[in-house]
Amino acid sequence: MYARSPEPGLEPMADDAVRWNEVVEATYVVQQRFRYDYPGPIADLQHRLMIVPRERHGDQRRVASRLDVSENATIHDAHDAFGNPVATVFARRIERAIEFAHRSIVTRTRAEHLVDAGLLEDPNHLVPTDLTAASEALRVAAKTLRAEADEPEALADRINAFVHAEMRYVAGSTTVETTAAAAFAERSGVCQDFAHVMLAIARRCGLAARYVSGHLIGEGGTHAWVEVIVPSAAGALVLAYDPTHGNRVDMRYVVIAVGRDYADVAPTSGVFTAPYSGELTATKRVGATRVLYGV
Repeated sequence: MYARSPEPGLEPMADDAVRWNEVVEATYVVQQRFRYDYPGPIADLQHRLMIVPRERHGDQRRVASRLDVSENATIHDAHDAFGNPVATVFARRIERAIEFAHRSIVTRTRAEHLVDAGLLEDPNHLVPTDLTAASEALRVAAKTLRAEADEPEALADRINAFVHAEMRYVAGSTTVETTAAAAFAERSGVCQDFAHVMLAIARRCGLAARYVSGHLIGEGGTHAWVEVIVPSAAGALVLAYDPTHGNRVDMRYVVIAVGRDYADVAPTSGVFTAPYSGELTATKRVGATRVLYGV
């Protein structure tokens, strides 16, 4: 059975109008707007945007995408080392403000996410980064959890449940530069911290794992979660976890980018020349415009 929004492809359905546990196919619209206001003119803007969804990621496909910039600027489209779309905006001078408007349509069909077995040995998924290096407390946690479950999927399940139980969500308690060790010491943070802590423990346990930036339908800001890659008969299987909520990722999630940690996939960042900083205002709207329920 199909359900559609009043304007398919444009107007998202209300989150509570969808029986997400029964959805097997869906079309989503992702709409975002970022505006930077400055006290005066700025020069030599170079701004990096990672807000356009990946062309393909597991059962997710990007159907269409558009990025508009309010000012006279040059946009350079490329892909990073992980295959994520990256738009770099260049402008010689901005008088008072610049605005980026993005809209994408993506589809998902519920299915296993199979990948090449070589990713199980990829250093990007196994080697700690500055943000995910394990402290002594994280090393102890990893040793304890590994003793409780040796099988990779069971171990990933335990790590996800452990991080969710140990950490408290406290808005504004950390910054994008907070490490997993620092967040775990306080047992608090936001979604990126939950993801970093899970990555630190998973990699310490020998599991290949990566950071995911995207959207959880029904939440206001960009969300973060973790993908753990485990062996399977077909090569390797990607298992996606949301330690902030303590669950496996389902059809409510839309992937934008993957990397080693937050620093690889920051949605918006840049540099410019001026004696002052800018003020960011961001809005987003993400939701399903069409869903298909399983029989």
